[in-house]
Amino acid sequence: MSLFKKIFSPQKKETLDKGLEKTKNNFFSKLGKAVAGKSKVDDDVLDDLEEVLVSSDVGVDTTLKIITRIEARVARDKYVGTDELNGILREEIAGLLSETNQSENSGLNIPSGKKPYVIMVVGVNGVGKTTTIGKLAYQYKKQGLKVVLGAADTFRAAAIDQLQVWANRVGVPIVKQQMGSDPASVAFDTLSSAITQDADVVIIDTAGRLHNKVNLMNELTKVKRVMQKVIENTPHEVLLVLDGSTGQNAFEQAKQFTKATEVTALAITKLDGTAKGGVVIGISDQFKIPVKYIGVGEGIEDLQVFNKHEFVDSFFKI
Repeated sequence: MSLFKKIFSPQKKETLDKGLEKTKNNFFSKLGKAVAGKSKVDDDVLDDLEEVLVSSDVGVDTTLKIITRIEARVARDKYVGTDELNGILREEIAGLLSETNQSENSGLNIPSGKKPYVIMVVGVNGVGKTTTIGKLAYQYKKQGLKVVLGAADTFRAAAIDQLQVWANRVGVPIVKQQMGSDPASVAFDTLSSAITQDADVVIIDTAGRLHNKVNLMNELTKVKRVMQKVIENTPHEVLLVLDGSTGQNAFEQAKQFTKATEVTALAITKLDGTAKGGVVIGISDQFKIPVKYIGVGEGIEDLQVFNKHEFVDSFFKI
């Protein structure tokens, strides 16, 4: 029986277990080969473990941090058997995640005094940004909250159309203009409409291109500045969506977007179709930005609030 606190419903936990299955199987297959025939955690085992973690997309810096912590435990305890390695790894990874993801299951909670709560969503094209917005809108609406979507990714007509499809599916209003319109103008109209409708949550999509970082930075800065003319200190949250299946490329995207704007939360998608789920550990640790949501399936319910205990429990579940 896991020592970690169980807060998910059995159905959601089962979805999480299944969603991390490829990552887990890949990791433990490599780990099994690394410790085969060895009974003691020594320098050779740690070198092999380092290789396993790096090749599982945990990232070099985070891997070195984990190895250093395990080395300290081995030095302290004098003898650590390879049969204890899983438990030690589990504790150290949970510890790392705890340093960034402090709050428990708070992803969908709206802070008091912030109505409407404004979320600006950023990320490159193809990471599941619009789908994440739709699924978030669904979950907020399910809580009885009034949600308004803003289609400020005016660079692509397909982005506006896709967000409209989600708005129709979820049954929430959308504010949009023509392709090529000023994104800041769309954001202004969205917030103004949200106030008129007494909305609880506003979710604004933004353009997902990185080919010119200066333009991206200028655009996002302008969108934020214009929003603040309607509601002070907005957006309340800047959510960066990353595709977990891209592995190390997700690190690079996180690096570029955190330079372009102040990212306050992360959503990591498409973990169910990849063996690269280790990116959740590395990105959370390296960027010190809370992972709020993870995508572990195609269904509308399969964007889950990230809980470090449940994630680690599923990751190490044998």
